[in-house]
Amino acid sequence: ILTLAPGLGPVKIRPGSPGLPAYGYQLRIVDAATGDPVARGRKGVLVIALPLPPGCMSTVWRNDAVFAGHYCGQFPGKHLYSTFDYAVQDDDGYYFILGRSDDVINVAGHRLGTREIEEAICAHPGIAEAAAVGKSDETKGHVIACFVVPRQPGAYAGAEAQARLRREVEDTIVRMVGAIARPAHIGIVRLLPKTRSGKIMRRAILAVAEGRATGDVSTIEDASALDEIRRHATTARPDAAAGGASPHV
Repeated sequence: ILTLAPGLGPVKIRPGSPGLPAYGYQLRIVDAATGDPVARGRKGVLVIALPLPPGCMSTVWRNDAVFAGHYCGQFPGKHLYSTFDYAVQDDDGYYFILGRSDDVINVAGHRLGTREIEEAICAHPGIAEAAAVGKSDETKGHVIACFVVPRQPGAYAGAEAQARLRREVEDTIVRMVGAIARPAHIGIVRLLPKTRSGKIMRRAILAVAEGRATGDVSTIEDASALDEIRRHATTARPDAAAGGASPHV
């Protein structure tokens, strides 16, 4: 739906943007709660105003109700097809995808995006990449579990160095996102499970972290990455102790 060849003449490439709306698509960015359009430069959900152009999926197999309710019913009365992607649009009309709107962790009533947590983690100079997932919790709804890949794994080989890194990562998250985003677990791994196209397999990570079956992972690039998650998913950091000290493992 976004392209650098929308049929409107030459289009300049803008780093980080997939481009402009393809011909026939009426795209909008709307408020996630109300479905009302947001100003350019403001984050919102990327939607397509109905009707969809020719060639688009018009239902799901033998279940019109799911298509109408899930994809076209997120904003009742607005006649919008939701992509479930957060996006912003710049002053020149280019769109930038920020992440999935359904990749949200609900911690004690606070909705936190996995992207903002992962961006905070990667702001630490020693971290190459990270994945954050929301593990089910009877009290809080979800608690945050993070898995991080150090830039120099050898620098964090010992227990003391790993504890220091976990402390620093946690402090970075709290500083950049807030205390509500303090993770319950930080696992240090050598690689993250990814598809062959490079996408982090967060649902598989969450399944392993919660001790569930991963389902179909046939697109995984390196199956040993799931073993890494499995090995480092069981040593959760306890909640902060009374008096403000927070123990780490």
